[in-house]
Amino acid sequence: MDDQAIPLDAETKAVEMPEDHREELRLWLRLLTCTTLIEGEVRRRLREQFDVTLPRFDLMAQLDKAPDGMTLSDLSKRMMVSNGNLTGLVDRLVASGHIVRTASPTDRRASVISLTQSGRVEFRAMAAEHEHWIAELFGDLTEKERGELMRLLGKTKLSARRAIQGEGQ
Repeated sequence: MDDQAIPLDAETKAVEMPEDHREELRLWLRLLTCTTLIEGEVRRRLREQFDVTLPRFDLMAQLDKAPDGMTLSDLSKRMMVSNGNLTGLVDRLVASGHIVRTASPTDRRASVISLTQSGRVEFRAMAAEHEHWIAELFGDLTEKERGELMRLLGKTKLSARRAIQGEGQ
């Protein structure tokens, strides 16, 4: 039987004919490199200018969007981390006066976590700087290039979601 007549699935093709996937692998590595480079610089600037970690910044950003606060469970879903990963972070932000815990009016077992007034003021100052940093890091791209990149990354996200959803079938 002629081996060329048997269609190969994507996994087999990747193993048996990796040259067919060089471009996708290079693209993945380029995306990963860009993400790592930008994230590293944001982490460095947050640490140097505000003495804050990226996870603290991210948690405060979620709370800034929720003026009535959020439960730890809701925060963990939004941030895509476990409650256990957030507990220490929340404890440190409570200790520093950036956030408060209050009893949930609907569930005795849960606490609502929210920014304090000073926490909100401090976060918004960091967020404004963060926005400038991101603009600077993308500064060599024209408006048209940024739009095209957004369009292509949106298409990439959709492609990845479709591939993931197809795995179970």
